[in-house]
Amino acid sequence: MAAPLPRPLFDTLENCLVISDSLHDYIASLNIAAAEHEFKLCLEFLKSYANSADTFNAYRRETERFLNWAWLINKKSLKEITRNDIRDYLQFVNNPPKNWIAIKSANRFIIDANKLRIVNPEWRPFIIRATKIGQRLGKKPEKENYQLSNKSIEAIFAGISTLYSFLQQENYLEVNPVSLIRQKKAYIQRQQVRRVTRKLSKLQWHTVISAAEEMAASNPQHQRTLFLMSAFYLLGLRISEVAYIPGRLATMGNFAPDKEGLWWYTTIGKGNKLRDIAVPDELLDALKSYRTSLNLPPLPSREEPTPLLPKLKGKHGLGSRQIRYIVQDVFDQAIYGLLRLGKKDEAEDLASATVHWLRHTAISTDVESRPREHIRDDVGHANPSTMDKYIDIDRVARHKSAQHKQLKPKLEKT
Repeated sequence: MAAPLPRPLFDTLENCLVISDSLHDYIASLNIAAAEHEFKLCLEFLKSYANSADTFNAYRRETERFLNWAWLINKKSLKEITRNDIRDYLQFVNNPPKNWIAIKSANRFIIDANKLRIVNPEWRPFIIRATKIGQRLGKKPEKENYQLSNKSIEAIFAGISTLYSFLQQENYLEVNPVSLIRQKKAYIQRQQVRRVTRKLSKLQWHTVISAAEEMAASNPQHQRTLFLMSAFYLLGLRISEVAYIPGRLATMGNFAPDKEGLWWYTTIGKGNKLRDIAVPDELLDALKSYRTSLNLPPLPSREEPTPLLPKLKGKHGLGSRQIRYIVQDVFDQAIYGLLRLGKKDEAEDLASATVHWLRHTAISTDVESRPREHIRDDVGHANPSTMDKYIDIDRVARHKSAQHKQLKPKLEKT
């Protein structure tokens, strides 16, 4: 007998405040007395991450999966869940029912003919995709092959444990069942596999930025793409530090000179911390070329409100998802380039890359030539064990060490 179909519970950050009648009816139909109250508590939990779109989306995914399992499969409220139930859930997510798995991404809600947001029947809480290399070879994903990665299991522990901590703080329950599970590492597979280093090799990065340059040369609209890739690499940015996020807008005015005439990029990073990042000469040149392509003066005016990455159509800047699509497009072009060079291993590794790898790549490259404390202040690493215990650095010295960073490092001869 097929498992009951799950349904999306939480809309986007912009739309989650309105709870539709159909959702009220659905929750009432579950015959779990506490379900509506728990849904509202979970919604408050998610809303507390409104200032971080990525964290909101990650916790929404884990909360939604867990509620669907608790209510539809386990037939219990969150308050009734025990540590043994959590163990059952971990087994469930490692082998979910096939009708809970999709083979392509789908929005939770769609707009119907009456312009109302309704449940998307194609949405599922789990998804399996063919690898990028497999896609190029025409291979389709098989639901039978679904398997959680170690990173996904860690995210599940973090997500539901944080949710239960919130429910404790709200005095809804006394015990966090996730915290009662000992030896959580036992649930994380220790496989002997070829380790993927989450940064790009010099050849991979050279191929990636060359692909972006070729795209910009063939289509002026891709000057935005080239600038974006350059900024990720030369500034070591997180995606949230260039995306259009309500209340935290990335604008051209984030670039500005100080009294010494040195240019800095000002952003708000993790923990809502404001920081300045030294702008290398190459990125300043890239900014000038990019702005010229937009028919703007070569350099921005102080506090200029123009979006840093404006949409081709519309007033606002690009969001995180749109930026990921752009970066993935460049990665795809680079994968083709590596395959043409016969570098299959490099291509397969690049097929696993995400936007965040660009930040790791930037920091790893910087470590080879810049003082660590300069890098610490630029990238916003506050951990003293990784960034040498908060050494105070002269801004001019920090800028000087960044000024001649290169967009294209020299390749080793083979």
